[in-house]
Order: sequence, then structure tokens, then C-alpha cells
Amino acid sequence: MTTRDIQSIIRQMTLQEKAAMCSGADFWNLKGIERLGIPSIMVTDGPHGLRKQIGAADHLGFNQSVPATCFPSAAGLASSWNRELLERVGTALGEECQAEDVAILLGPGANIKRSPLCGRNFEYFSEDPYLSSEMAASHIQGVQSQGVGTSLKHFAANNQEYRRMSTDVTVDERTLREIYLASFENAVKRSQPWTVMCAYNKVNGEFASENKRLLSDILRDEWNFQGFVVSDWGAVNERVDALQAGLELEMPTSDGGGEAKIIAAVQKGELSEKWLDQAVERLLRIIFKAMDGKKENAVYDKMKHHELAKEAAIESTVLLKNEGQILPLSRASQVAVIGALAQTPRYQGGGSSHIHPTRLDYALEEITHLVGSTNVRYEPGYALEHDEVEEELIRAAQEAAKQSDAAILFIGLPDRCESEGYDREHLRIPYNQIALIEAIAEVQPNVVAVLSNGAPVEMPWLGKVKGLFEGYLGGQASGSAIAALLFGEANPSGKLAETFPLRLEDNPSYLNFPGEGDRVDYREGIFVGYRHYEAKKIQPLFPFGFGLSYTVFTYQDLEIHADDIQDNEELTVTVTVHNAGNRPGQEIVQLYVRDVQSTVLRPEKELKGFQKIFLEPGASRAVTFHLDHRAFSYYNVDINSWHVETGEFEILIGKSSAEIELAQKVMVRSTAALPLRIDRNTLICDLLADPSVGTKARQELDHILLTHPFAKLQEDKEFSGMMEAMINNLPLRALSTFSGGSFTEEMMNEMIARLNRG
Repeated sequence: MTTRDIQSIIRQMTLQEKAAMCSGADFWNLKGIERLGIPSIMVTDGPHGLRKQIGAADHLGFNQSVPATCFPSAAGLASSWNRELLERVGTALGEECQAEDVAILLGPGANIKRSPLCGRNFEYFSEDPYLSSEMAASHIQGVQSQGVGTSLKHFAANNQEYRRMSTDVTVDERTLREIYLASFENAVKRSQPWTVMCAYNKVNGEFASENKRLLSDILRDEWNFQGFVVSDWGAVNERVDALQAGLELEMPTSDGGGEAKIIAAVQKGELSEKWLDQAVERLLRIIFKAMDGKKENAVYDKMKHHELAKEAAIESTVLLKNEGQILPLSRASQVAVIGALAQTPRYQGGGSSHIHPTRLDYALEEITHLVGSTNVRYEPGYALEHDEVEEELIRAAQEAAKQSDAAILFIGLPDRCESEGYDREHLRIPYNQIALIEAIAEVQPNVVAVLSNGAPVEMPWLGKVKGLFEGYLGGQASGSAIAALLFGEANPSGKLAETFPLRLEDNPSYLNFPGEGDRVDYREGIFVGYRHYEAKKIQPLFPFGFGLSYTVFTYQDLEIHADDIQDNEELTVTVTVHNAGNRPGQEIVQLYVRDVQSTVLRPEKELKGFQKIFLEPGASRAVTFHLDHRAFSYYNVDINSWHVETGEFEILIGKSSAEIELAQKVMVRSTAALPLRIDRNTLICDLLADPSVGTKARQELDHILLTHPFAKLQEDKEFSGMMEAMINNLPLRALSTFSGGSFTEEMMNEMIARLNRG
């Protein structure tokens, strides 16, 4: 459908029809206009599976939906660090949408994990904006390759469920740009989602749905977003204000309320009809794109998608502990499978992303299938419905553990502990599970635990287990995936996409989450996740990027193509990785950048590249990264742009944020020096440090100081260090004041004029 065709259609539309297009027909469908050939298309929840409801629609997952493949949630998929896998999962989701006549899948979620307490963290990728945006971009590319749209959400700064529809997020511009918007930015630029979904909350005093700076100035003008903006369900405050800010579609239906406000605003001259026409054009462009991409009689291979879900679950699982190489377990061993989650799995999160799976693998059944029924004893150990310890269940579990070579404990957070709609209050697993761990450790030294949870938990019991898997919410095939990992049918390759704190109080947002009333201040600034733990020298339970394997990888031969570059040049980095173990496996090579010395506050290091590679035993492979301007820059609020300071940067190659294997320095020279506007209050140290006028300023100041009263004090060795520090921190006016007439106001003003001319 060409632009001219769309313009012709818009000219034929009545004002009422145009206004009506800007809100939903019902809960999941957009309005169509039959006389003009505009179809009604369907959108539905995702992002890790299709939630197309059969009967009455709701937004919280209460009513049944059609069977669909339930892939691991975003918390798990991000732990795969595998762009290609995310794209394949997205492709499968697109195929299922085509089979169910769904035009747009609502996801992925790219919000930053500011606090581990956020009830919806299972649906978000990471605490790191670079990793998050890369995962989101790959997901979007996969879905949209099938002629199905996505809705990147929730834009922006939606980082808690508490009072989520009224909270006002107060965040400074640099933090917003470097952390919270950066998580969306690259996904938009790389993948062009068909739609972006605005968040419920306010950002710096304005609802996201009415925030012109977010929706138009940044999203469209800066990032060149081409699709339309849709509200989260019920997020619109004032419909006309939202439309003028850049929100084209209100969902769900407002039963005529929204369109009536738009019509009235146009008729009163408060809203330009051309602005309304532009919104309709954006909507029609996507509607016709979906219509043109529709595949008639589309079907998908349920078994093939289930196998992909298993592959994704395997790669999303993180091996956190393997004391004494207890894992993998022998298939000939006698094992006690303990924990109700082994038989009643928690494989997905609660709320709007709740999927009705095409099938479901149970860990107990899959383990039994692998090792034989005679080698498995099962006991539930605890009840999922409450936290109370039941001694009878504990004793039965202990007896099973005593009679086995090893005990496999399935533990984690039941559905009641975390969900969309509310935040967690602590990081503990239920008390009855902690009691079970301690009881089993008393009678069985070989304990392996498998966690099912959407976000980090505290682990005061970690010393009681020899092996530990973080399984997250692994989707419908998580049971078979865990069985394969436990017994060496697969080699774990996941790494954490978030930091696990030793205790809740260590988390950077601890004192400011969830805020006071409807105000939450992001006072931790850019120091989110590992940036905070490293800056404060706080030892986490498990660091960002951490994960073990059944094989061993070594790193060598770090090379950069140049040791001195300008910031508009690309830096090529190469490192060789070797599989020194006896099993094939995958390694996630992580590249961090550190600004050695900066005039602004910066993190110790930041993730700027990663690759996941497969190596056979004894094999080696060179991994290459390409770093551009953004890898070295910070957001400078004075120039409202990204800026690189001239100086040395370290290129760090590691297995995690805490395990750096190789490092090399490069000099990066800025091509856009920040203009220093010199006045009477400019400090001498800032003047001397400025790359454009520093040399000239030093010549002038050296001449002045020769006759300045400070000169004599500087000659005294006892005072020279103190005087140098004092002089450096003087404003020019003070240098004049203390000169005793040797550096007059007139002389100062003449020098300022000369330096400002360059």
C-alpha cells in the first residue's frame, strides 16, 4: 500500500472515522472501516508466547487462551546471551501469530531491572542497557521476519509494579539516556518495531502517554521510529494531550470516549486535523503492512517449536555452583528428586504474559525417563500453597535422600510470590523450602538445587548445596532441559544477565524503591546493577555475566587494530578463545570498556560487546568486536549529545564482569571538543585542562603569576603543594582579587576576551 493510496483513503474519511481509528474496537482488535477496505487487525499479549484468548478478554491472564508454545521468559532468554537464538524464537512466535491471525505481538519488554523486587522482572531482559537492547532487537527481527509486528514496551522508566499507573519517576537526563532509554534505543534503530507501547507511569512530571519529548522528540525525531505508538492498556490520561504528544492508538476501546474528545478538540480548533491525519496515516501504514504480510492457511510445527523451546531453556539455564564437580550426575546413580516444583513446575510468570502451552515437560518425568524408574525416589518436601513447614513432608524427604547417591532439590518462587501487578517485599524463597534444604543437607552431602524463579533470591543456604542451577522461568520444555543438564546430555552455557545481591540492602535502589506515595527518585543515577556493586566495592552473591560450564575456556592473544584512534573511527578488537576441557561447549565472551580517567563520574566499566561461540574440545577460535563512538562516550547534558573525552580507555575481555581475563589500553581522541565559555568564575584548573585553550591559558597565567603575590609562597617548599592546589581551584575573579593590583579587573576581562576568541 503506497503513501499516495493511504492519503487517498484519509481524504475519504470523515472526522468521526479518523477519530475512531485512534482507539481500539474492543480489548484486542483495532477498528476497521469496511467501506474503505480498512481491515480490523488483532493484537495480543506476548512476549515469550502467544496469548490469544478464546472467550472473554482480560489483561491479567485469568481467562483461557489458545494453545501456544511457551518459551522461556525474557529473564531466562537474556541469560543465553545468544542473539541468533532470540531471533529464532522470535521467528517461531511470528509463525504462531500467523497461524492464529494475530497481526501484532505485544512485546518484547526492554525495561531495565532497577530493583530485583520488581514483580515483572521475569518479563524484562537485563540490568544492562546494551545487553537488553541487543536481545530485544534480535527478538523483534525474528517476529517481524514473518510479516507480524511487535510492540516494544514499556516506554519508558517502567521499573516497578507498585502504583504503576500513577507513579512519577524523577530521573536526571544523563541517567535516563545512558540507562533507561538506551535499553530501547538500539532496538528501535536496529529493528524498527512496528509499534512502541508507552508506559503507565509519569516521567519527570508527565505521563508517558502524554510525554511529547519521549514519544516525538526522542523516539521519532532522534531515533527515526517509523511505526505507531500504542498505549499500555488503560494508560491514557487525557486523550487529546496524548495524541498531540505522539500517541496514535489508545487501547483497549474507550467505548467512544476517546474519539469524542478528539472530535470536539478538532471542532473547537484545539487540535489540528492535519495532526489527526498524520496519526491515522501511521496507523494505516501498519494495518496495511499486516494485511500484506498475512499468510493464508498458515500453520506451524508444534513439535519443532517445542524442541526449540527446549534448546532455549537449556541455553537460558545458568550453572551457578559445581563444588567438587558434582555435576553432571551419572545416569547410573540413585537420585532423590525432592520438591513439589519437580511435579508442579513454575515455568512462566503471572499476569498478561500467561501462556496456555501446547505441551508441558515435567522434571520428575524427564529425570525418570533418563535414569529409569528404579533409580528415582520422589518426595514433595513442602507445600506450594503456603510457607509453613510440614514435618511429615520433611521426614519423608530426608528418608528418600538417605537412600540415594544424591538429592536433587527443586526450589524457587511459587506463583503466589511474584507476578505482574505487585512487587516482592523481600528476596527470600519460602521458609518451608529453606527448612527442607537444611534438613536434606543433614543427611545427604551430595545436594544439587534447581531454582525456578523470575528474579534473584537471597541464598543464606548456598553452603548447604554442592550444585546449583538457576533455571529462571524456563517455559514449557524446562523439565526436559533441566534433566538434560543434570545428567550431562547438555552442557550449561547461560550466564547471568543481572547481578544477584548477597542481601537486599546491597541493591542500589534499596533506599528509593518503590518511592514515597506517587514519587520515586532514581537517586542511584547511572549506578544500576553491576555498575553500583563495582563502584561501591560490594561483593555480590553472583556477579553480572557469571555462569559455569562443564568444560574450561581460556583466553589469549588480545589484539586491537590501533592503539591511538579518533572517536569517529571504529576500533577492531580480536581475542582468541580455547576450549581446554574435554567436552564441547559454548562460551560467552564479554567485552567491557573502562574510561581510565574522566572529568565526569563514570562506572568502573561498561558492557560494550559480547559473542556466544561454540567450541569442540581442544579447538580455538578468534572472536572479533567492532567498537564505535558510543562504546567510549557518555551523555553530556550541556550539549545534549553523546561525547567522548580525549584520553585512555581500557578494553577488558572477561568471563563475567568480575572475571576479567585480558586488558589492553587505547588512546581515543575526541573530534568534538566541548566549548568552554570562559568568564570571571571559570576555575583555573578547568581553564588549563581545556584542550582548545589550555596551552594558551597556561602561557598567559604563567606570565601573570610571575608578578603575583602567590609566586613567593609557591617558592617555599613547605607551602608549594598547598598553593598549587589552591591556585588551581581559584576562579579568575579571585586571582584578580588577591593580586594586590598586579592583575586588575581590566586585565582579567581582556584575557577572558582573548581566550574566548581562541
